[in-house]
Amino acid sequence: MVVAILFLTSLFLLTGAPAAATLVLANVSFSPVLPLAPGSVQYTTSSITIIPSGATTFSRYHSLQMQTGLVDARWDIQVVVDGVPAAQQPASGATAFVNGYLLSYPTTSDLAFTVTINGTVPAGAGTTVTVLQVTELDNGGAPVPGSSITVTAPLHSAPPGTPGKPPVPAAPLSSPEPVSSSQGVHMPGFSAGAGIGGAVLGALAWVSVRQQRHT
Repeated sequence: MVVAILFLTSLFLLTGAPAAATLVLANVSFSPVLPLAPGSVQYTTSSITIIPSGATTFSRYHSLQMQTGLVDARWDIQVVVDGVPAAQQPASGATAFVNGYLLSYPTTSDLAFTVTINGTVPAGAGTTVTVLQVTELDNGGAPVPGSSITVTAPLHSAPPGTPGKPPVPAAPLSSPEPVSSSQGVHMPGFSAGAGIGGAVLGALAWVSVRQQRHT
């Protein structure tokens, strides 16, 4: 009997760590609405339901780590049991934690929590911002595989109030004006009209000189 108890105890220590709860994102709201404006103050509220996978709704030896990409963030975390507000926990900064004993109830209870964050949207963050990331940590502080949920939001391409520069219109294409036949077509160092006339006059003068010499 003692041997059997020792065997079961060793088996629990090796493989019987409390099972991770399942976190389900139920609802997210933003004020102002998306997309986020860099440099502006943003309020966001996320509602998360916990689906138990062990003897309780959440292991009292585990914890939840919450992170945000908003700057100077202030947190308000509200636990809700069977639709009734229970524990409430404020926090500030980029990271907040919730102890497991605040989330540990009998599996007959419906457990959820809401996370409200008030912070400033960072500038130069790219195209999206991680508004909220929730990860379950085991009793050693290591992330439980597959337990994370992440809420991201798109950013404005430019801060509000920054007028976009209108495109510079291209210069209109103009066709060359037609040249009258009296002017001729001009090439560098050559005039077609004057050249042809001079050549004809020169030829007539040369013929006249040859005739005079033969007479």
